[in-house]
Amino acid sequence: MIPNLTRRTALTLLASTLARAADKLPANKNVKWALGSNLWNSFPRAEEPKFSFLDIFDVMKDTGFTGVRVTQFPQILTKFNITTEQMRKEADKRGLQIITISFNGPAYDAAQRPKLFADARTAMNFLKNFDAKLLVVFSPNRSNLTEANFRTMCETYNQLGEIAGEMGFRAGLHNHMGQMVQTQEEVDRCMAMTDPKLFWFSPDTAHLHLAGCDAAYNLEKYKSRLMMMDYKDAKRDPALIFPKNIFDLGDGEVNFPACHRALKSINYKGWICVDLDIARQGPRVSYERSGAYVVKTLEPIYV
Repeated sequence: MIPNLTRRTALTLLASTLARAADKLPANKNVKWALGSNLWNSFPRAEEPKFSFLDIFDVMKDTGFTGVRVTQFPQILTKFNITTEQMRKEADKRGLQIITISFNGPAYDAAQRPKLFADARTAMNFLKNFDAKLLVVFSPNRSNLTEANFRTMCETYNQLGEIAGEMGFRAGLHNHMGQMVQTQEEVDRCMAMTDPKLFWFSPDTAHLHLAGCDAAYNLEKYKSRLMMMDYKDAKRDPALIFPKNIFDLGDGEVNFPACHRALKSINYKGWICVDLDIARQGPRVSYERSGAYVVKTLEPIYV
């Protein structure tokens, strides 16, 4: 039997060790940190039975990323064999949140607006089960890019933003390589052609960087319209084909300290999603490394 003093000492040491470990997790104060479920969709189909949505939740809880952006909705519910009710219950048990989904649709085609708006309402009604208030909107495939289609897309986004507002949500643009809003000129045009009272901005730093844009410049320029954002690192290396040009935070070329200073200037209070497309040593290691970068490099600038 261990003497009382030894046991007390051991418990004290254990408590202090756990406290130090907890201190190394992202603080989730003004800035709240999330991840994207799409990383788990990147594994070969043969590996899919090896993990469940609860594994995503467990990685989140252990690494301090307390929110998740759900991708491939509604198919993801079937893929992981989980109901909305089960997802809410398991998230609540771990102190986690579903914060948004990745929403897309043929916004360039006015004839398809009724279905797109119906799909958006379905997505937002799903998100209401988690008290979420954000709808991240990806633009259509770049193969549809024409001047007329771009204008129609922006008109659609104004109407979508109005619908979102009526449901207590904010909808915002997510730029992306290979989509109709990719370059700086396209980001600027979309922001200029949409109503700032109706449609917000949810930028992706990696896809800005890969498109030749300055991520920090965009956060500064559109800071009054920031809804949430992706902090994703990348390298402009022509030898690297997507997703191998995406990296854990701090391993690429994106100037996150400058991005964070832009957020500090507006006293930003909201979500940042570290939405990795590749995990070279597995999701847990990538999010541990990204979380350590947040704590060491970004929190001294703004928590």
